[in-house]
Amino acid sequence: MIPLTDTAKVETFCWMNWTLIGLNIIIFFLVAGIDMEKLQLLILYFGIVPENFRVLLIHGMTENLGLAGLTLITSQFLHGGLGHLIGNMWTLYIFGDNVEERMGSWGYLIFYLLCGVIAGLTHVFINPDSAVPTIGASGAISGVMGAYLFLFPKSKVVFLIPWFVPIVFIPSIFYLALWFLGQSLGGSWQVLTSETGGVAFWAHIGGFIGGILIHWIFVLGNRLRTKVKF
Repeated sequence: MIPLTDTAKVETFCWMNWTLIGLNIIIFFLVAGIDMEKLQLLILYFGIVPENFRVLLIHGMTENLGLAGLTLITSQFLHGGLGHLIGNMWTLYIFGDNVEERMGSWGYLIFYLLCGVIAGLTHVFINPDSAVPTIGASGAISGVMGAYLFLFPKSKVVFLIPWFVPIVFIPSIFYLALWFLGQSLGGSWQVLTSETGGVAFWAHIGGFIGGILIHWIFVLGNRLRTKVKF
């Protein structure tokens, strides 16, 4: 099944969502030209390494937590491969513009980055001993999906199913709930088996729940801004 678009229409040009997509693509291809050794160092320095947070807290090196905290932002703009990038950006393309229109462009940017931070902290909390760097925008995008679930519960996601019924309309609430269930099962399996590599399921879970919990603040803020006359 290949998601194509959604049925919730936007009436404005959502430039911030396109900016985020463009920035991720540009950074990916800039990084793609780096040799493997430098690429590994870049991911190590700018990706989220849970063990770094634990070590800094244990040794009371709180002055260095700021540098580690920056990786909660920088990691959101790095991807491990072309498939990783395309999957994330296509999902952001489908769901992000609608959420931006409800929040306003700058509010949406703050919301997006904050969901990514929540996702990263969730990953750190669940995997405190992991020395494996985590990168990708999926945590932030999971937050966007969480907001979309509550803002557009009646919309549908349009899917292409090759070699079957060409186009299928699936209610977004069903698709997103099923997606969250899959992430929860994957995250639970990682905890039970003590696996720390592969997909950062708990980052997705944290970002999704974070998006649900805080989205109303940004929607309400945008409504108030549009009503106040300066």
